[in-house]
Amino acid sequence: MSVADVTILDSRMRRLTLPGARLEQIHTGSLWAEGPVYFPAGDHLLWSDIPNNRLLQWVPDLGVRVYSHDSNNSNGNTRDAHGRRITCEHLTRSVVRFEHDGARTVLASMHDGKPLNSPNDVVASSDGAVWFTDPTYGILSDYEGRRATPEQDGCFVYRIDPLTGATEAKIRSMRMPNGLAFSPDERTLYVADSSRSHDENGHHHVLAFSIDPDGAIGPGEVFATIRDGVPDGFRLDEFGNLWISSARGVEVFAPDGTPLGVLRIPETVANLTFGGRKNNRLFITATTSLYAIHTAVRGAVGPANNRLPTTSL
Repeated sequence: MSVADVTILDSRMRRLTLPGARLEQIHTGSLWAEGPVYFPAGDHLLWSDIPNNRLLQWVPDLGVRVYSHDSNNSNGNTRDAHGRRITCEHLTRSVVRFEHDGARTVLASMHDGKPLNSPNDVVASSDGAVWFTDPTYGILSDYEGRRATPEQDGCFVYRIDPLTGATEAKIRSMRMPNGLAFSPDERTLYVADSSRSHDENGHHHVLAFSIDPDGAIGPGEVFATIRDGVPDGFRLDEFGNLWISSARGVEVFAPDGTPLGVLRIPETVANLTFGGRKNNRLFITATTSLYAIHTAVRGAVGPANNRLPTTSL
């Protein structure tokens, strides 16, 4: 472990980090580590190693093991309000849910009668709906999935209705939607556009979309721009600050969009999540490794984590 390297850009950053906090490399050896999700009921973390087609699990005091040797090139993972894992699979081009008995339920694999591109990241909202992004990363080559020609008209952000199971394209204006997360009150949906990863003229920012009480979504405004690399996955803390992945590490932005600071990581960061028994430990998937560090704040606990949804897929 080493003392964390934190760049302070705004004094508010000092209230989010711990002086002398140590950055721990929990595991290394992945080809591209992604999609961390923490399960408080079992006090363990799962994450994806996409090219190696596996899921890894870390349990405190026990260490790391291969949780699945055949993950269908899984990428993003989340849990719903019932504690079930929801996963984006590149190989099957599907969003799936794993029931408590281990059964696998396909939530979405098609839209308008055509296969999805390659679902990337996913989040569950408090009404029981599942939102996910669908860029083409998993079908660009055989490295993270299986090469295929896109059949959708674009790369969209989708919502799976909790009552009907219908998959609706809610945001059609982005080039390569990637990570996504709700504000604690669920009135804002943040979505990363990482299209510069494969196009030097592409985007490298996070957009904020307002959500009206009737479910209507606003046009989206640029919330934060990542200069080094592209934004991939991100999470919010209890005060609504965004902790965003980048080539420099984890970049932190206030709810008003002000850059607060950078938690520097030795490898390019793909994704992150808060967890631990007090929800104050940041787990970071960065290229080959899983890192962890304690923070001075807890992860956001929005309506989806405070109560069970009234309806469920």
